[in-house]
Amino acid sequence: MKKVEAINPVHPDLFGHPRGLSLLFLSEMWERFCYYGMRGLLVLYLTKALFQGDDKAFAIYGAYTALVYMAPVLGGRLADNILGYRIAIILGAVMMAIGEFMILGGNQTWLYIGMAAIIVGNGYFKANISSLVGKLYKADDPRRDSGFTLFYIGINIGALLATLVVVWVGERFGFKYGFGLAGIGMLMGLLIFMAGQKYYKHLGHPPRPEKLHAKMFGPLTQLHVTILLSFLVIPALYFLIIYNSVIGILLILTFVYVGYTLLKEGIKGGNILRDRMVVFIILCLFNIVFWALFEQAGSSLTLFADRNVDRNVFGIFEMTAGQTQFFNPFFIIVMGSLFSMLWVNLSKRNLNPNIPAKFGYGIILLGIGYLITRFGLYSYNEAFLVPLWIIVGIYFFHTVGELFISPIGLSMVTKLAPEKLSGTLMGAWFLSFSGSNFLAGQLAKLTGSNGTAVEAAENMETAVAAVAPTGMESLTRYIEVYTMFGLIAIGTGLVVVLLSPKLNKLMHGIK
Repeated sequence: MKKVEAINPVHPDLFGHPRGLSLLFLSEMWERFCYYGMRGLLVLYLTKALFQGDDKAFAIYGAYTALVYMAPVLGGRLADNILGYRIAIILGAVMMAIGEFMILGGNQTWLYIGMAAIIVGNGYFKANISSLVGKLYKADDPRRDSGFTLFYIGINIGALLATLVVVWVGERFGFKYGFGLAGIGMLMGLLIFMAGQKYYKHLGHPPRPEKLHAKMFGPLTQLHVTILLSFLVIPALYFLIIYNSVIGILLILTFVYVGYTLLKEGIKGGNILRDRMVVFIILCLFNIVFWALFEQAGSSLTLFADRNVDRNVFGIFEMTAGQTQFFNPFFIIVMGSLFSMLWVNLSKRNLNPNIPAKFGYGIILLGIGYLITRFGLYSYNEAFLVPLWIIVGIYFFHTVGELFISPIGLSMVTKLAPEKLSGTLMGAWFLSFSGSNFLAGQLAKLTGSNGTAVEAAENMETAVAAVAPTGMESLTRYIEVYTMFGLIAIGTGLVVVLLSPKLNKLMHGIK
């Protein structure tokens, strides 16, 4: 059998893949440990330590996660045109670590400044480490898909460890220790990335190194100016987090512009490209619906677990509220490879559903997950806590739905995009996640208190009671809202499945 040559033949492969993959796997794993650790604690920190009302906490969470998904669009372009992948990743890791440690300031101001720094850092890191993984392989290397599958497993191991360790430490010993641990995790990822540079340094060069290091303003080079501007963006993001309603307007305007651009390019490219751009925009809208409902995990579902779920595990120990987010990455790791084999086997039997149908089934499964909460009306205890299996069931069906949509959607983008539009389409795909996360924050408000009582509270004890409704009122509210989410999701999914034959025709052979 002819051996596939790696791009860098100086270093022998490790377990059948370029050696750089294992280092990038570990770097990404620790970065996700940092990000998901902070995300898992955020709403709990806002409501239980800073005594914010649910509505405000959800709005901040939605704004933060929306900006996190917008940032890679710009971070990727800056790496492509100025910094190169390696420098961008290092800068991103440093800024994310700084952001985590800023949060240790212990008040709202430091929290928002830290969040802003993490957003910028994530934009540089997340967009470019995946690109660097792709650069490890030649374009026709059959190991590429397998390499990305392993890399995706690294992402979910990081998320799983974050919920088991960072969130547990933050809730049990104090939020500052959790955020500090997340920052240490990011430093671990940075050290691993830098230690392994010899395996991928040749792949991450800036496009014009001589220009990058040439003086631009006095003694400052283009590299210095880019780094300075990156830090100067932090105050702007700080105010966007505070005045988060502006983000919704920005997203709508951006979506209209991107949609217009895609349709214009599609029309210029002929009927086939036009149809593909139309179906891409339609599926982006359904993608927003799915993730807006799915991304309750870090916000309203965490508070549901905190207030109305019996988290005792077989009488052995009690999970923290934030740790219930563990079930999503756990199910991804357990079932991810099974689903990849499922699609292959269904294709052999000519039974593999088309891409739009998979989107529809994924949204239906999401809805089924939310309807599981209905069992809570018949199974709560004297403290108005529902059994742990209810939230496990929610995350199980949500994760199966994710496996129908997330990897399939990413693959769809690469197949639908002609070379000249590949970056634009990927940017639009990221924007759909940004929009869904912002919408998720708005939808989460339906489950919570508005926090107005906090301002009138005479002491901290009264404030905590004001922002954390408990008992039957709280349980009923969650179940009613989640039932509504479930019915909306199932209805939307059925519409997508019914429309899937027509939508599939617009893809002109893309499977």
